[in-house]
Amino acid sequence: MLSLTHFLILSAILFAIGVTGIFLNRKNLIVLLMSVELMLLAVNTNFIAFSRYMGDISGQVFVFFILTVAAAEAAIGLAILVALFRNRRSIHVDDLDSLKG
Repeated sequence: MLSLTHFLILSAILFAIGVTGIFLNRKNLIVLLMSVELMLLAVNTNFIAFSRYMGDISGQVFVFFILTVAAAEAAIGLAILVALFRNRRSIHVDDLDSLKG
């Protein structure tokens, strides 16, 4: 039987991988988006684990809202990425300095 500790350790590992992906790879926008998604997945795992442990369904309902926002963020982020690639022919963050105001 898996306990709450197992889920929290899994969530901490996922969150650490996401943070590591953001700090180690600041050049590729796709990797940055995937790292943010991993961090959101870690938060969702925590919500589900605590919801199950406490016997309350509100954490699981909140996960649906987070998933909706994450899907919208991914769709908008990829649309911006495609538009930038069409204009600049690059997805490296260093090449996108023209977005500064």
